[in-house]
Amino acid sequence: MLFSVMSFAQVAGVTISGIVKDKTNKSALTYVNILAKTEKDTAFVAGTITNEEGRFSLANIKPGNYKLEISLSGYHTQTQPLFIGSLSEFLEIPPIELDQNQGGTETKIEEVVVSASKKNEISNQLDKKTYSVADNISQSGGSVLQSMQNLPGITVQDGKVQLRGNDKVTVLIDGKQTALTGFGSQTGLDNIPSSAIDKIEIINNPSSKYDANGNAGIINIIMKKNKQNGWNGKVGFTTGLGSLWERKQNLPTIRPQYTLTPKINPSVSLNYRKDKVNIFLQADNLYTQTLNKNEFVTRTYDDGTVINSQLKRNRNTNYLTTKAGIDWNIDTQNTLTVSGLYGSEKIIDRGDQPFFNRDYSQRLRFWQFLEDELKTTVMATAAYQHKFKEAGHLLNVGFNYTFHREDEKYFYDNYLPASTGTDAFKLLSDEQVYDFNVDYVKPLKYGRIEAGVKLRNRSIPTDMNFMPGTNSVLDVNAGGKAAYKELIPAVYGNYIFENEKWEAELGVRLEYVKVQYDVNPNHPTYKSDSYNYTQPFPNLRLAYKLNDHNKLSIFYNRRVDRPNEVDIRIFPKYDDAEIIKVGNPGLRPQFTNSIEMGHKYNWDNGYLYSALYHRFADGTITRISSTAPQSNLIYAVFQNAGKSYNSGLEMIWNQKVSKVYSFNVNGNLYRNQINAFSVENLYPQPVVFSADIQTAVSGNLKFNNTFKFSKGFDAQLTAVYLAPDIIPQGKIKSRFSIDMGVKKSIQNGKGELFLNASDLLNTMVIKKQIQGSGFKYTSDDYYETQVVRLGYSYKF
Repeated sequence: MLFSVMSFAQVAGVTISGIVKDKTNKSALTYVNILAKTEKDTAFVAGTITNEEGRFSLANIKPGNYKLEISLSGYHTQTQPLFIGSLSEFLEIPPIELDQNQGGTETKIEEVVVSASKKNEISNQLDKKTYSVADNISQSGGSVLQSMQNLPGITVQDGKVQLRGNDKVTVLIDGKQTALTGFGSQTGLDNIPSSAIDKIEIINNPSSKYDANGNAGIINIIMKKNKQNGWNGKVGFTTGLGSLWERKQNLPTIRPQYTLTPKINPSVSLNYRKDKVNIFLQADNLYTQTLNKNEFVTRTYDDGTVINSQLKRNRNTNYLTTKAGIDWNIDTQNTLTVSGLYGSEKIIDRGDQPFFNRDYSQRLRFWQFLEDELKTTVMATAAYQHKFKEAGHLLNVGFNYTFHREDEKYFYDNYLPASTGTDAFKLLSDEQVYDFNVDYVKPLKYGRIEAGVKLRNRSIPTDMNFMPGTNSVLDVNAGGKAAYKELIPAVYGNYIFENEKWEAELGVRLEYVKVQYDVNPNHPTYKSDSYNYTQPFPNLRLAYKLNDHNKLSIFYNRRVDRPNEVDIRIFPKYDDAEIIKVGNPGLRPQFTNSIEMGHKYNWDNGYLYSALYHRFADGTITRISSTAPQSNLIYAVFQNAGKSYNSGLEMIWNQKVSKVYSFNVNGNLYRNQINAFSVENLYPQPVVFSADIQTAVSGNLKFNNTFKFSKGFDAQLTAVYLAPDIIPQGKIKSRFSIDMGVKKSIQNGKGELFLNASDLLNTMVIKKQIQGSGFKYTSDDYYETQVVRLGYSYKF
């Protein structure tokens, strides 16, 4: 856990349900007195009576050992042991049968008091960790990606999150893959405002009820939604400044880079609940100016040629998200939720990229560009839930439709010593996705069963139109149309068992995947391609409770990472003038098996969590860079690079020192290995690249300090260190940062002020070394990392 109120995913309180019958005639008994008492001292915990159908439920019972006392006038009082574990929110007790009291002695019905237990902030479950965004003081007011930077086990590299050194992470919003994050990929995380988010879940070992992709794990982003009675809500406003000064002098002739970049984030959350209806609205707008990239590169070719360049990108972004919906409680057993989401992301990039010779005495080329991109997302969701008579016995049916448009325009000015030319291209992509799912949950005395089916139909037609100018550098023939089609039916089953000593979870997901990618038949390199497979994806967790303070768990998981449409997209991307990114229609899924052993030792004011893990992947997806014959241009193409391995040790030590101060230390030490491989980049001309085995030991260390002073004043200081690591064809050097934040509760707890600063010392610089075929290069990226924010929010 990184923050004092952040906790491992848990069952805060369990609902116990059952039915009481007459032993002789098997009829249901009404008004039976049900009492739950502690096993050790028989202290009262909760109580209720059975309804007209003989059913009862006791809510918010903490995990532990109890005695259940069942009594009714005219019947013998019955007492039976009751164990409540931490894996299921609902437990269904086997039918209880009472003997009639033949002697006629009446049993007095005691007063029944229903009591709710205090939430247990630390769970014994080791498969999921949950973090509150509101308590991440040092990163409040930014994007979701920035909010993740300080979380345990997460690192951010090149705009992507990694779990335990692996970027194959599936990102969900409210438990679903959506277009806001590229249907499981990490698109747009740096633009989604954190003000719209309630909490973030990290799931290192997902069960079969989740989609099978994401071998490193799942990050589930849960958006805000209130359900209090009457009118209530929250409004907030955050402003800030980034890029407070130039970190490195620009190369000659370049336009000024962004400094003192403004950040503006208003937000509003409204909710109205009365009787059977709950109406909710959440709207957030994040406007930022950002020095998105400021990368200095030195390329050295085998023939001795040296080229120095700088890629500077000034970015303006406006991201609006609005979510509204209605919950209709049709009756006590049936609920219908209908909601809609609208997202609009407008990006304007202004970039400069000069190229110089070895000693900077001659400018070889100057590249300026303007990118104008608009992404529009519309989602419509309908969810129906039927509650059976037994508490926790559920049937969920859901339908989700998504439309996502990507409208992208690029304009390039290409200045050469003897000529000047202007190129342009326009990309239009309209994505439509239909999702249908049915999920069933049945609680048992010692756990539950889960089962479900899901069907996804997804299509993404794209159209690339190149508009060449004088002395154009664009590959006009590589444009045209392409269409991505995906069909995935899946079925899963999951069984959870728990008693006083053992826990077990066993599940399997069976997926059929059919992908068809049709490309322009006139494309000079690529042709239409397709693949399909039917594969099982099992998961297993076995845990043993040594005692009240120690618990061991073992996990096994098999998962897959399917290439995204952008990974196989055939159109060359010219956001860097001489390092051109291209997709690969021949790319295939990457399958991964992972095993893990976890241990948690807890005491009154803290705990120590540790996990040993090992992953081995086949068909590792990565970009491979190579040069075209008789050209200095570098082409980065996605490939399946063979086998790779990721093994490590993660530890989290959380300690409350006093009422004022608590700290958390999170360390992750891992070893990455990429076996020797050989691949052929087909675009623009066939080039074979071979690499020897690469291994590296790396890791990260995060130290968080939380201070809770009197009168609602809190503070936080966080230090993050990322060790050197290997990347495809090279290495990335170490980097570190320090973040700080303070917040103050005002207006009788309804208002809140916060001030924070990220990367206080301005030390976060990404430095890489890449070895390609016929070349090598080094790069230092001084992008914007230092931001100061001031914010205010008010609850009503």
